[in-house]
Amino acid sequence: MAFPQTRMRRLRSSAGLRGLVRETDLRAGQLVLPLFVSSGADVVQAPRQPIGAMPGVERLALSAAVEEARLAAELGLGAVMLFGIPAAKDEHGSGAWDEEGVVQLAVRAIRAAVPELVILTDVCLCEYTTHGHCGALHEDGSVDNDTTLDLLARTAVSHARAGADMVAPSDMMDGRVRAIREELDAEGFAETPILAYAAKFASAFYGPFREAADSTPAFGDRRGYQLDPANGREALREALLDVEEGADMVMVKPALAYGDLISAVKRETNVPVAAYNVSGEYSMVKAAAAAGHVDERAVVLEILTSLRRAGADVVVTYHAKDAARWLAEQS
Repeated sequence: MAFPQTRMRRLRSSAGLRGLVRETDLRAGQLVLPLFVSSGADVVQAPRQPIGAMPGVERLALSAAVEEARLAAELGLGAVMLFGIPAAKDEHGSGAWDEEGVVQLAVRAIRAAVPELVILTDVCLCEYTTHGHCGALHEDGSVDNDTTLDLLARTAVSHARAGADMVAPSDMMDGRVRAIREELDAEGFAETPILAYAAKFASAFYGPFREAADSTPAFGDRRGYQLDPANGREALREALLDVEEGADMVMVKPALAYGDLISAVKRETNVPVAAYNVSGEYSMVKAAAAAGHVDERAVVLEILTSLRRAGADVVVTYHAKDAARWLAEQS
């Protein structure tokens, strides 16, 4: 019996042919490096505090954050995203919008040292509140959505005033994109874009981040405002609403188990889409590689390529520095 005329393997027979027809590209400029910037007493003596659950990731004093930003620029990464760990917290999270807060100081320092680097800032209250929730609370302990909007908008404006290129609200409060957009416009920051964590799920993959950012809720959980992992249609509605309210980009978080949502959000919103390759995803790869079960380089590049193939224009990942180096070696 004769072989069919169509032989799919013909274009796989050499590295040159495979490269010629490769459908998805992965470049360092598509990757964003998260940085945990701390103003706590622990970084006074040691500017780099290792995070046990995330090998290779550290809490950084301001000086160390500037060093990491310089390295990110040298590696050709697309941006850094800043998360603040304040020296003190209160019930309302007032450190989040303090003009001399940890993120605001970091933005100014990085902007002065590495002016060409794109700086994104996470806009949320969980790292700044004593209770660890993403907003102000009612007396019964539930999150007060509408009061929180004003606080998030103040925080976003303070980041823009410090020099952030883009603000990224991650709280999942209803209406927060519109509130932030209106406040930015009113304060003279009409050109500052918003990257909305539009489809952020109440995920088991966040555990290591909560250690890194010291943001574990003191009681309850975040399922009342983050998405149920079972709900894809609801996630798409969230993304479309954020675009309607003024989001310039939207994010799906986590990434690895949500490729279907990355694809759907990309297809339906018609705006740039980011995927957050989160802490638990990072830690699993690191643990498997340390045990000798997987080839870390091959697995990381496959994961990041898969997220691009699913539709992510940008990938926020703790692997960013390593991935940039590996991609440079391939070129």
